[in-house]
Amino acid sequence: MTSSTTTRRATARALLALAIGSFGIGMTEFVLMGLLPDIAAELLPAQWSAEPESAIAQAGWLISLYALGVVVGAPTIAGSVARFPRHRVMVVLALALTVFNALTVLAPTFELVAASRFLAGLPHGAYFGIGALVAADLLGPGKRAQGVAFVLSGLTVANVVGVPLGTLMGQQWGWRAAFIAVAGVFALATLAIALTVPAHPGEPGRRLRDELRVFRVGQVWLALGTGAIGFGGFFAMISYIAPMVTDLAGSPAWSVSVVLVIVGLGMTVGNLIGGRLADLDLRRSLVWGLLALAVASALLALTAAWIVTLCLFAFAVAFTGSALSPSIQTRLMDVAGDNQSIAAALNHSALNIGNSLGAFLGGLTIAAGWGFGAPAWVGAALGVAGAGIAVMSFRVERARTTRG
Repeated sequence: MTSSTTTRRATARALLALAIGSFGIGMTEFVLMGLLPDIAAELLPAQWSAEPESAIAQAGWLISLYALGVVVGAPTIAGSVARFPRHRVMVVLALALTVFNALTVLAPTFELVAASRFLAGLPHGAYFGIGALVAADLLGPGKRAQGVAFVLSGLTVANVVGVPLGTLMGQQWGWRAAFIAVAGVFALATLAIALTVPAHPGEPGRRLRDELRVFRVGQVWLALGTGAIGFGGFFAMISYIAPMVTDLAGSPAWSVSVVLVIVGLGMTVGNLIGGRLADLDLRRSLVWGLLALAVASALLALTAAWIVTLCLFAFAVAFTGSALSPSIQTRLMDVAGDNQSIAAALNHSALNIGNSLGAFLGGLTIAAGWGFGAPAWVGAALGVAGAGIAVMSFRVERARTTRG
């Protein structure tokens, strides 16, 4: 066995350890969406008995609170720990994810579950952001977007395997069973990262104040807006996929898990292709990807009453949405200058602003009585708006380059 072979295998083990953690994040972020009716029935019983649609819309706040935790935690944690060795930071983040998801299992009331979901979201962005930097370093130059895609692969695989299984567990044994499994995945990730991820120095001397200078860069705000608004289109659909399948398409509850597998396949394929497209032509992949997301969402809204077309266009929404992630991550890293740690994490703040926005706006349309297909129309509108912001960003950049 050559030293290069040994190095490749060690790298593969380290990347797998990071991907286990992102698998857990994929479960904790998305399994809730397939269990909203179950959570509403247990934690909001009076409201569920009187008006199930309103109870489901309120349970959707748990999705928004998790996303808010990501938004708050990503820049503050990533900026604060930039000076510490990254391999140790990753262990601490994985441990925090274990503890906070265990709290979701134990919390007895809706309010305490809501608090635990906020806490569980705090380490999310920093884990992905710092993990992406470690993966990029392990893979070497010229493969940044593919490194990002590899770390994200655990999240997308979770949507093929972990989320459907977790949803089925929650439907069979109570929704808390799904979060017992999530906490177990994070415990495994903590151990695997501690054993396999090699020493990776941070940036000594960097402080949160230094990292926060990234917000002075106008292009960073445009990149964040592109991700937050555009990717919200995906979350508007996925947040209410369970009632869309059961109430709108009239399919049995067990079919939600099947649809989630299809969504997960779309995310997995989209992520793999999106990483390569971003390395080839980031601008086109970002703008056209957002427009494709809008079209797929509109087609889903028009045809969601039939389970076959619901599955087809839910796959399309998941594919286009996930293909955007490496492009948005790489764009932020391109425009952030020396502030790489916080830029890598800010991507997940942006995406989870989209998560919160999509879930909130989708819930408003349902509560207004527009039906369970209405969130897909919200997704179409957000996709178009995100494409508009991306085009604006590139035009401003081109104009400044021309003047310079």
